[in-house]
Amino acid sequence: MISKVQKMVDVPQVEIIDKVVEVPVQKQVQVPMITKVQKPVEVPQVEFVDQHIHLPVQKHVQVPTVMKVQKHVEVPQVEFIDTHVHVPVQKQRHVPTITKIQKPVEVTVIETVEKIVD
Repeated sequence: MISKVQKMVDVPQVEIIDKVVEVPVQKQVQVPMITKVQKPVEVPQVEFVDQHIHLPVQKHVQVPTVMKVQKHVEVPQVEFIDTHVHVPVQKQRHVPTITKIQKPVEVTVIETVEKIVD
């Protein structure tokens, strides 16, 4: 058990001296106080439905490029020498052909007999 005993203690006295000090007048303005209140909001749940689509694989093929290179070729020069030759012009003429046809003709022959008389 605990027993309580009272003891006498000297407490020093504090002397208070008032001094008048001019203090500028302060105006009090009421500032509105903003309070933030949390409000529970219902957020709709969004459901994502994935559709898997088969994409064809694209292959990269290297296509050879065709380059046209000009090649210099020496072409021998051929010289043509024309010689003019005079060729006589032959004219064709239509020559009528004569054909002789023999016809048998009856000729009356007169026979004369001459006699010499002495």
